[in-house]
Amino acid sequence: MARLEKFYTDEVAPALMKKFGYKSVMQIPKLEKIVVNVGCGEARDNQKIVEAIMGDLAKITGQKAVPCKAKKSVANFKLREGMTIGAKVTLRGDRMYEFLDRLFNVALPRVRDFRGINPNGFDGRGNYAFGLKEQLIFPEIDYDKVDKVRGMDIVFVTTGRTDEEARELLTLMGAPFAK
Repeated sequence: MARLEKFYTDEVAPALMKKFGYKSVMQIPKLEKIVVNVGCGEARDNQKIVEAIMGDLAKITGQKAVPCKAKKSVANFKLREGMTIGAKVTLRGDRMYEFLDRLFNVALPRVRDFRGINPNGFDGRGNYAFGLKEQLIFPEIDYDKVDKVRGMDIVFVTTGRTDEEARELLTLMGAPFAK
């Protein structure tokens, strides 16, 4: 069991139960999954870009990335249905907690002028999403081997019903929200 998962069961869950007055332990919100997504428009022309993105994601998350294909054709973007336009990784279980720990304690503090992540990224149903401007903040990425700086979207999917529950869950797990 990951260190953060044990921390959740020992400290986070009882604190949430006390704050929100849950009657059952099954009502306590949990982190269900983390989705890391990199979209890249230039990938439609060059397959090597997609391979570089997938390699970076595999290094960062410790799990193989899945290519994402366009669902619709868009003439203005010279995009046809079925073209590969990015990659994503869905993390669950121990890998998810390990990635969360590295993101909050190692990667985010390396961002220049970091004052915390935006607390307004909740969707109204207890999920939180934010974007990173560069993949270089992760220590697994070697600066000399990067062909282009790319950003990524990170989504935390929780079982919380409201934004307040999810915000409290992520704060107790170490999310550095801006004040």
